[in-house]
Amino acid sequence: MNLSAVHHVSDGNFCYPLDEERLVIKLQTGREVQSVELVWGDPFDAGLFGSDSGWDGEHLEMECSARLRYHKIWRSVVVPKFKRCRYYFILHTTGETYYYIESGFETREQFRSYKGRRQDFFFPWMNAADIIKPAPWVNETVWYQIFPDRFCSSGKNIGVKFHKWVGPDKKVSNAHLYGGDLAGVESKLDYLKDLGVTGIYFTPINESPSNHKYNTADYNKIDPQFGTAEDIKNLVEQAHKRGIRIMLDGVFNHSGTDFAPWQDVLKNGRDSKYFDWFMINKFPLSKIGGKAHRGEYYSFAFVDGMPKLNTNNDEVIEYIVGVCRRWVEEYGIDALRLDVANELSHKFNKRLRQEMFALKSDFYICGEIWNDSLPWLRGDEYDSVMNYSLQENIESFWRNESFTSTDFEYGISDCFNRYSEQTCSVMFNLLDSHDTMRLITRCNGDVNAFYQELCALFTLNGSVCFYYGTEVRLEGGHDPDCRRCMPWSKIDRGDYDDRIGEMKLLISLRKQIPELRCGGLRFVESGSDRVIVYEKYGEKTYRVILNCSGEDYNLGEYKSAAYSRGLNGSTLSHGGAAVLEMEAAE
Repeated sequence: MNLSAVHHVSDGNFCYPLDEERLVIKLQTGREVQSVELVWGDPFDAGLFGSDSGWDGEHLEMECSARLRYHKIWRSVVVPKFKRCRYYFILHTTGETYYYIESGFETREQFRSYKGRRQDFFFPWMNAADIIKPAPWVNETVWYQIFPDRFCSSGKNIGVKFHKWVGPDKKVSNAHLYGGDLAGVESKLDYLKDLGVTGIYFTPINESPSNHKYNTADYNKIDPQFGTAEDIKNLVEQAHKRGIRIMLDGVFNHSGTDFAPWQDVLKNGRDSKYFDWFMINKFPLSKIGGKAHRGEYYSFAFVDGMPKLNTNNDEVIEYIVGVCRRWVEEYGIDALRLDVANELSHKFNKRLRQEMFALKSDFYICGEIWNDSLPWLRGDEYDSVMNYSLQENIESFWRNESFTSTDFEYGISDCFNRYSEQTCSVMFNLLDSHDTMRLITRCNGDVNAFYQELCALFTLNGSVCFYYGTEVRLEGGHDPDCRRCMPWSKIDRGDYDDRIGEMKLLISLRKQIPELRCGGLRFVESGSDRVIVYEKYGEKTYRVILNCSGEDYNLGEYKSAAYSRGLNGSTLSHGGAAVLEMEAAE
């Protein structure tokens, strides 16, 4: 038995309360482990810790819930009557048995002859305040990301010179403004509602000299290009009337150089009352240009125009919390997406969460983190992060023909075992955004691959987001080309009705079938390296099949098709996708 592959801690994604009654316990082992017993019970069943009474608990066979590339994940759910739990594991392979406790591994003989207080695993208490409880509405939400300058222009902002709105085949530049605004978005709310959207995520709308607005000049002012405070209030109110929630982008890791406190620092140097609002290592600063300031002050990446805010500083924390409080109280927003969220201090994050949830108990905070995010997802900071890890694991199968359905299983299973099940139910799942190539471009124009990836996205647990224009297969390469103008003239003419109809189908599928957005997940052997098969289950069982092989795939028996492309009776053609309701097991 490969004992070095075995891992467990009584914390994080390995041991946590699912709710106030149930405790999830997971164990990672090597692939050779054949079965695992969980032995659990109340820590005080045999008396106090200092007594000489022996302790043993109830034996429970653990379920192998996921296969990873080199490991298995085992899972059990127990109900500790008195909110506390002591436990250990018994691992079995052919001819070998090991007992796994907090202090390490023991053979059967060592375990049974042990003298002294054995160091088993403990979960001390299931405190209600520590249980992760995301707002239920998030799992049911279908988000639509809008880059305001390129989405829709109302034509009201006549005081600014904009570039002429261009067609979907035209590349765009970060130097150009096209005049999209908040009133333009409001005019398209009925379009979004009809599409099935129930949440809008805006990239920044605060005053800034750029078109992307990630170099903020004034956090308390809507950029005049986009409108006014009244415009965002009206938009939120009208969105709410249509059942659409609003999430704003909080750019608090850094500001722009036009931000008044930074200008005060440039003017007054160390005498500025804002000097400690930023992370300045040397003053006076060198002449601005290129990367001349690298090391003189910290910034986003090495961008001189985005000096890093000091979110360790109490004054900065108070300022930003006040900004966000205003956005909730005056604008009525429902959620925040935090830019460069893994560089913000934990101190700031915890304070922000307390303040936001005091204003709205069902608020939602999503962080922009591209890698493993467990330190921020323990229930006292963010509810979720932008799930780029899921995007990459979906994308890798279609972009790399050497990847197999088993590789896909390993990657997806890893994503859904990184965090608590509650957190996974509200992860911000996406396939493209303002920071990535657009999906259809990444698929090299392959329409079948495009819809297969979307089918995977819409049938996995979490909260789904798609980028404006994805519904019409809008193209775009790397930033800034992924920010092209929305093709309203073609949409209004009906040129994209079939594409929009396909997206509506996927959205409707997700809304109507709870197993797809929050059900159990198990992979099924397909018999082909390039055919993915997995089941989502709850009250009913649905089988998702994505055929990337060069042949038709035999589906076998099923009850009905909830969604399909390339389905022909009992076979699925190459490039096809299907979501099938299976017959209930007897």
